[in-house]
Amino acid sequence: MTAHDPAAPDRGSAPGAEFERLLAVMDRLRSPGGCPWDAAQTHESLLRYLVEESYEVVEAVEALEPSERRRTELVEELGDVLLQVVFHSRIGQEHPDGQRFDISDVLAAVTDKLVRRHPAVFSPGDDAAARQAAGTTAATAGAVKATAVDSTVVEGTTLDSASPGGTGSDVTGASGVVGNGTPSDAELAARWDAVKRREKPQRTRIFDGIPPALPALAYAEKALSKARRHGVAGLPEPRPESDEQDRQAEEDALGEELFRRVQDSSARGLDAERALRTAVRRFVRDHDAPLSPAPSDAR
Repeated sequence: MTAHDPAAPDRGSAPGAEFERLLAVMDRLRSPGGCPWDAAQTHESLLRYLVEESYEVVEAVEALEPSERRRTELVEELGDVLLQVVFHSRIGQEHPDGQRFDISDVLAAVTDKLVRRHPAVFSPGDDAAARQAAGTTAATAGAVKATAVDSTVVEGTTLDSASPGGTGSDVTGASGVVGNGTPSDAELAARWDAVKRREKPQRTRIFDGIPPALPALAYAEKALSKARRHGVAGLPEPRPESDEQDRQAEEDALGEELFRRVQDSSARGLDAERALRTAVRRFVRDHDAPLSPAPSDAR
């Protein structure tokens, strides 16, 4: 990538201008004559910062009420996460052939994924037109069309980045469609699974795909979510969600209960994080199995 003038564009400029400026600054920092610290970083050395910045986004959302201050905090923290994506992509430009990638590859991959997972919103023709408007080639647009999910599998629904998993109360018919013609949670789950099976054929077991470095509580929730969706026996049945006020009270009580358990374990010199992680790993080991031909849900 050639260096660009990193002078700040007008704030009224399109997002693309600001993004190009960020790329130019990152390129200058990483290039000879730039910042020695930035030039020395690797994918591995940056991992701690990606985790830290992600948690700071969570803090900005949860710790502040909607306000100008929260807006300022979110803008800053989301920018820090974006920087990590750009930083890793800039490092990727320096990899040898066969391993090299840049920010364009990252952008294309996530955009293609969104289009592929929302066939009811984006027809292949729509995506081709969008690519042409963006100045990409017709050949690339054809590749997206060739990899688009078969509409007979996912026709008539939208598959969002967060997989369906609610307990909806609508009455569902034998076809898996609720009375008002909207696909039920079970139908959406089945269609989501069809998409994910095509995208991730290497995931052949129930708990495949859970990031092993997740914090213990997030690891537990992810494992239980997969276990429920794949019909692992012995788990509590999902219950309809409470209204917002009751739900907040329940979460407050749960938080207090969890904190009391951590206080008790800390007083006894026990490591609560390690204890929970060990228990979840045991649960995964005891209940893992090959995926069935048509699981009820997957993520």
